[in-house]
This record gives sequence, structure tokens and C-alpha cells, in this order.
Amino acid sequence: MKNYSVKLKNLRFLFVILIFAFCVLHFANTSVSSINELRTRIDERNKQIAEIQKEIDQYQQEIDKNAKEANTLKKQINLLEITKKKLATDIALTQKQIESAELTLEDLGLQIQNREKDINAKLLTLAEIIRNMNDTESTSLVELVLSQHNFSDFFGDLEQIENFQKEININLTQFQTLKKILEDEEVQKEAQKNNLENFKAKLVDQKQLVDINKTSKNKLLQDTKNKESVYKKLLADRLAKQQALEEEIREFEDQIRIIIEPSSLPPAGSGVLKWPLDSITITQYFGNTTFATQNPQVYNGKGHNGVDFRASMGTPVKASLEGTVRAIGDTDATCKGVSYGKWVLIDHSSNNLSTLYAHFSLIKVSPGQHVETGQIIGYSGDSGYTTGPHLHFGVFATKGVEIGQIRSKICGTMMRLPVASYSSYLNPLSYL
Repeated sequence: MKNYSVKLKNLRFLFVILIFAFCVLHFANTSVSSINELRTRIDERNKQIAEIQKEIDQYQQEIDKNAKEANTLKKQINLLEITKKKLATDIALTQKQIESAELTLEDLGLQIQNREKDINAKLLTLAEIIRNMNDTESTSLVELVLSQHNFSDFFGDLEQIENFQKEININLTQFQTLKKILEDEEVQKEAQKNNLENFKAKLVDQKQLVDINKTSKNKLLQDTKNKESVYKKLLADRLAKQQALEEEIREFEDQIRIIIEPSSLPPAGSGVLKWPLDSITITQYFGNTTFATQNPQVYNGKGHNGVDFRASMGTPVKASLEGTVRAIGDTDATCKGVSYGKWVLIDHSSNNLSTLYAHFSLIKVSPGQHVETGQIIGYSGDSGYTTGPHLHFGVFATKGVEIGQIRSKICGTMMRLPVASYSSYLNPLSYL
């Protein structure tokens, strides 16, 4: 009889817990039709997203095709026009993605409410049974036994109660597990929504890039008066400036004498760095590449000091590893059309490497800012000396790179940009 008394006390305690749980949970009555309607709307958004993505892919194909053509004034203007359309379509895509995410969140919320309704129904049933059992507990054991026709009925009731308790516990556990799963999914969808809203903010930046493109186009037309011959002269002048500046930079870097201890750097092939772009196409490798060899005047015979990746205007550029932004700059501000243009230098204290990202159209970080691996630090472009939009990615031994102030003879101005000893330049592909 002692065991029976203990069971009743345990059930009485469970009754209190269930009543508390019932008070915490929200009773909801959501129709299945509402959920079905939401899912229909979600499917519609996803179809729209797929169609817009096809349009974006077509624009990207046009951009890639255009980039391979000869560098002419017509090509540059056409490239700006295609990029403008692509950026506008990117914005439309993200808006649809955000709408879809919001509908999905609403759908999950309704499912969770329905699940709570099922749980509450079970709790009410169980609470009523336990309430009756609690009343039974106030009856003396003699009265309880005498109320039965025989002892087998008495013990049969005990077994029935125990079985019922097990069944309810199983059902309750199942429902609570499902509710927890749905709540976790809602948290995940909230995170997805936040990501999409961040992406929307990024596309607001790309609207700004469209304005930059428009300004560039107007400036190009103004400077060339829409004449191909004038455009070719501008390109020749830019190349001459780039050659002169590279010579000045190399002279400055030759004065930097730094001995790098190989053991202080990660081993080649370690993969400590992540790709700075989501889609990778290498257009020029590190060192004495064909282009560098054919244009020794540009690289002073020392080869290409980084890796170039194809990246159309406005492509998000990501930090290759967590670290601290040592400096940012814009060589176009003092000498238009030469060197790195808009650049970012990040130090990675974990492995004594520093990474350089150049030719941005828009920079989104500040000096001293800590960045995480994969964080967007800016958007690709064609600032500085380029033959088209791309990302220049360089890797240095941190000890050997510094921010130099160089007086450019060709431009007659002071230029601020990263410079390094020749021994500090590293092949990025050794660490990607």
C-alpha cells in the first residue's frame, strides 16, 4: 500500500507541474486552410525567385562575354549598362527572398500554435484525471479498498492508472519534442530572415554602386566626348602613369629589408585562408605570369604580386580570415587610374599573414575594425589600374608589409598604399 501512496503523491506533484505548463502555453486555434494558403503564397514567391535568378544569370553571362571583348569605349559603356540592370534585378530578387522568408516564418508560427493546442488538450485531459486521483487520495485506504468489489479490482485500478500514466507521458514527450523542433526551426528561420535583411542592406549598397556606375559613365562620356580615339589616348596615358608609379613603388620596396623566418608562417597547402569570393575564376596568377612577362614595364620584371579573380561590378568581397583592418585607402583620390584604387589591408594575428583586397568600388569596413571570416568588407569594381572589373588579392608576411607614403613624380602628389619587401610577398594560392 505504501507504493500506491507514493504513486499518488508523485501524480499529485505532476498535476501541479501540468497546471503550470498549461498556464505557460498559449491556447491557439488555427485553421489548416490558413497554413495551406501561406504555403501556396510561399510556392508562388519561390517560382518568382527562380525566374528572377534566371534573368540575373543571363545578365552575368552578358557581363562575362563583354569582359572578354576588346577594351573599347563602346564596351565600357555597354558593361556599365548591363551591370546597372543586373544590380536592379539583384535587388528585386532579394525583396522576393525576404517576402518568402517572412511567409515561411508565419507558417511555422501557425504550426507551432496548432501543436500547442494539441499539447494543451492532452494537458487538460491529464489534469482532469489527476484531479480525480487527488480526490481519491483524500479517501482513507480502508474506504478505498471497501469501495471495490474485490481486491483484484483494487489492484486492477492501480495497474490501469500506471499504464495510463505511461501512455500520457509518452504522448506528452512526443508533443513536447515536436514543439521544440518547431521552435528551433522558427529560430533558424528568424536567423535566415536576418541574413536576408542584411543582404537587402547589401543591395542598398549596390544601388549606390549603380549611382557610382552612372557617374563613371557620365564622366567617361564627358572626358572622351564619345570618341573612340580620345578613349584610346586616355588608356595610353593611364598605362604610362601606371608604369611610372610601379617603378617608384619598386624602388621604395627595395629599400625595405626584412628577413622573414619561414617557420613563422603557415605551411603551404594548409588552407588557412578562405576564398574571398563565392564564385572563383582566376584571371591572373601570382608571379611571372604570361601577362606579367609580356608587360615587364608594369611589374618591373618582378611579376604579379597577387592573384586576380574575375568579379563583375558590385560582387561582394569577403574577409579571407578573421582579423583586424590595419588600413584602407584609395589611390584614385591622389592619382586617378593607377595602382590599387580602393584597397583594404587586414592583419591576421593567428598566423602572421596579412591580406590585401584591391580595386573596390565600395569599401564597407574601417581601420581598426575586427572582421570575421566571410564577412563582407566591400564590393568589387575597377578603381585604380585595371583592364576591367576584378578583385586583386594579395598575401603578405605581416612583418614585411607597411603603409607607405610615396610621392609620385608622375602625378605630383603623395600616395598612400601598402608596400612590402620583395621577400614578404607570398603566393595566395599556397594558403587558400
